[in-house]
Amino acid sequence: MRIAAVAEAFRRLREANPHPTTELEYASPFQLLVAVVLSAQATDKGVNIATRKLFALAPTPEAMADLGEAAIAEQIKTIGLFRNKAKNTALLSRQLLERHAGEVPNDRAALEALPGVGRKTANVVLNTIFGEPTMAVDTHIFRLANRTGLAPGKDVLEVEKRLLRRIPKEYLRDAHHWLILHGRYVCVARKPKCGECIIRDLCLFKDKTGTGP
Repeated sequence: MRIAAVAEAFRRLREANPHPTTELEYASPFQLLVAVVLSAQATDKGVNIATRKLFALAPTPEAMADLGEAAIAEQIKTIGLFRNKAKNTALLSRQLLERHAGEVPNDRAALEALPGVGRKTANVVLNTIFGEPTMAVDTHIFRLANRTGLAPGKDVLEVEKRLLRRIPKEYLRDAHHWLILHGRYVCVARKPKCGECIIRDLCLFKDKTGTGP
């Protein structure tokens, strides 16, 4: 996809959804951090169901550390990998208290040093909480970037770097959310809804489905 087409794609995405945000439910930076850690190999809907109960009991790092791994696991047992996620949630809560005075750090290295936090999770937090123009490449964005020709790459890091280079600066703040939502609801894995796609005519995918502009 040519750079002019990339700019037009994001113009349309912004016009359709001027203020995109994550579908994870949270009331603080700490809660978003935990929700993103829990979202690995789980749906946002499933995570929200679990965190409503969890955050009611433990809304802060102090309360989460006090709650402990076993009780956390009991609250999140409906989502995948819940035992390991409960362990990481308890550990990262304690580390936030011990190393960051209970605050979520605005620093990639510090975030990635927390248990259960990788590059993608750090990018989500840096973007959603701190407004940094980062790009958290999940399976939806990886698929969409390659399928459409927006920013093809062999792995998530290559796609991330290409997206950051190719997306005009005025769209970078919200680009991550637009792409996730588009990949989640329109450019889906098995049967992409090309007939509903507002960037269909810009997309380089050869096997488009349905009808459209």
